[in-house]
Amino acid sequence: MKKPSPRALAQLGVTAGVIASMALVTGTVPRTEAAAGSGAGLPAASLNGGATYVGEAVCIACHKPQGDQFMHTAHAAAFRLNPRNDAQKLSCEACHGPGSNHLKDPSSPANRGALIGFTREWGTPVAQQNAMCLSCHQGGQHMFWSGSAHAMANLACSDCHNPMAKISATGLLKKPTINETCYTCHQQQRAEFAKRSHMPLPEGKMSCVDCHSPHGSTTRAAIKADTVNELCYNCHAEKRGPFLWEHAPVRDNCLNCHSPHGSNHDKLLTVARPFSCQECHGNTNHQTTLFNAGQMVGGGAAINSRVIGRSCQNCHSQIHGSNHPAGARFQR
Repeated sequence: MKKPSPRALAQLGVTAGVIASMALVTGTVPRTEAAAGSGAGLPAASLNGGATYVGEAVCIACHKPQGDQFMHTAHAAAFRLNPRNDAQKLSCEACHGPGSNHLKDPSSPANRGALIGFTREWGTPVAQQNAMCLSCHQGGQHMFWSGSAHAMANLACSDCHNPMAKISATGLLKKPTINETCYTCHQQQRAEFAKRSHMPLPEGKMSCVDCHSPHGSTTRAAIKADTVNELCYNCHAEKRGPFLWEHAPVRDNCLNCHSPHGSNHDKLLTVARPFSCQECHGNTNHQTTLFNAGQMVGGGAAINSRVIGRSCQNCHSQIHGSNHPAGARFQR
C-alpha cells in the first residue's frame, strides 16, 4: 500500500517533528487508515515488526496504577482533553509507540523492544527516548539542547523528568523540587550551598534554574545570560554601574572575588578579607603589610583595625565602584 505523503500527514495535523521522531523510534511513519480491533480509528504503524496501535483503554487494562498516576499530569490533560494532532490523540502510544507486539507476550524480557521505555533499566537507547520527547518539545528553552552539556553527557529527559506522575509542582520532575533534581548529580554544589555564606537557594528564595538553563544555552555553565556579570546584575542591579571610578576586577568578572554557590567566608568571597584584597594589592603603602589573625581581638598581637569588621572595606566602602568625585580609592 502506498504511504501517505508528508503533505497529507501535515493536513491531518501531524507535524514534521513528530514524523521524524516516529521514523527514528519505530522505523516508520503513521498511516492514516484505521486499524482493526480495539485500535479502530487510530493511525497505525506499517513497520516496527508490523505493530499497530491498540488504544489507551487496552493499556490501562493492565497498567491501572500507571494510568491513575498519569491522569494528574499535564500530558494527560493535553492528550486526553486537548490533543493538538493525531499523534497526541494516541495518549500512551504517542510516547511508547504502537503496542500490539507488546500484547503478544507482555511478561517476556525479550519483548521489551516492542515498546519505548523511559528508564535506564528498560534499555531503549537515550537518543530514541529524547527524540520522542523532542518531537513535541522543540524550540523555546529546548532549542539549545543539541550540543548542551547535558546532551553531551548522554542524559535522557527521563533522568530528570517523570512524565507519568505529578511529583513536583511544575515541570514533571523526578524529585519534588528543581534543586533536589539537580542535586542528584551536582553533589559539589549541594555541599557549597550548605556553607555558612550561600545564595538563598536552601531557603527557597531561588532555584538552580534562576541562573542556569538545564536544557542548554549559548554560554558556559549553561547560565541564562551572555556573561556572568550580566547574570549577577539581574539581582544585584546596584553593582551594574556605569561608575566614574571602576574597580577593574569587578568589571571583568564577579567570580574573581565571589564564589557563585557558597563559601565559608563572608559575602561568598573566595578568600577571606583582607587576603582577598592583598592577592592584587600587596606592593604599595600600607598594603605591603601582611595582615593575619593574630592582629584580631584576642589574637595575641597588636590589634589592627584593618583586619576587624569589614577589613579593607572599613575605609574602601564602595569597592564595587564609586561615582563620587573624590572616590578614586573607592572610599566614598
